[in-house]
Amino acid sequence: MAVRVFLALGILLVCLAQVSSDLKLEEDIPYQEVSLTVKDGNRRLMQEIDCGGLCKQRCSQHSRPNLCNRACGTCCARCKCVPPGTSGNREVCGTCYTGMTTHGNKTKCP
Repeated sequence: MAVRVFLALGILLVCLAQVSSDLKLEEDIPYQEVSLTVKDGNRRLMQEIDCGGLCKQRCSQHSRPNLCNRACGTCCARCKCVPPGTSGNREVCGTCYTGMTTHGNKTKCP
């Protein structure tokens, strides 16, 4: 019984030594500075983006800019994404942005 325990501990030590030698140093890992903030009462970390500025640019050529800005702001707040350009490219933001609909089953996000 004691032999099996020592054998198991030996294997465990060898595995731990191998794993610890594979760790990368902090200098080797590229660093991206992203501002993360805690939002609302749910305490989740979310990337902070400028929904107002992005939606203003997105809706700049829309025939109804106020309506577009309101819908875009809602979609940006929920999905944390605004597609590039003034139209199209909705798939860049994923299913959250493309799947949101109004009560009349029309696409909500511009």
